Amino acid sequence: MNIIYIQSFKTVFGELILGSFNEQLCLCDWKYRKMRVAIDNRISNGFDASFEEKETEIIYNTKVQLTEYFNKQREVFFLPIVFVGTEFQKEVWKALQLIPYGKTYSYMELAILLNQPKAIRAIAAANGANAISIIVPCHRIIGSNGKLVGYAGGLDTKDKLLKLEKSDIQPSLFS
Repeated sequence: MNIIYIQSFKTVFGELILGSFNEQLCLCDWKYRKMRVAIDNRISNGFDASFEEKETEIIYNTKVQLTEYFNKQREVFFLPIVFVGTEFQKEVWKALQLIPYGKTYSYMELAILLNQPKAIRAIAAANGANAISIIVPCHRIIGSNGKLVGYAGGLDTKDKLLKLEKSDIQPSLFS
């Protein structure tokens, strides 16, 4: 059986669980989120793998880059990533990576970016299933009214991340 190496990482924003598979980051998620079991099962089944506690080079590099991000020394991550999900989910997660540091998009703006304006609910569900938080910046998605909406790490954490980035908390694709 394959192995996904994992390690917990405590940050000032909350505790993350980091995972690597075949020298690629496959997990950077909030340890105590509601969908923890579902996310872990999706990744484990997707790779036909079990989890084993161990720091790998990818996990170490992820911790370094996240620490730089939290210290306002990094705006872009350079890590090899592998996604486990449907093709639609992967498309949404890749689009999230296009949202610049310090900017926010609404679900509608993300749907337009994906050229799927009628798929807002499916896009929101894919956003919620993101297993690579912060690096795949699902925290940059807000409601069309500018309000903070759902986040695996909690709305308080989302607010803190956006303030760290000095986001104006306004949808910005069209501004």
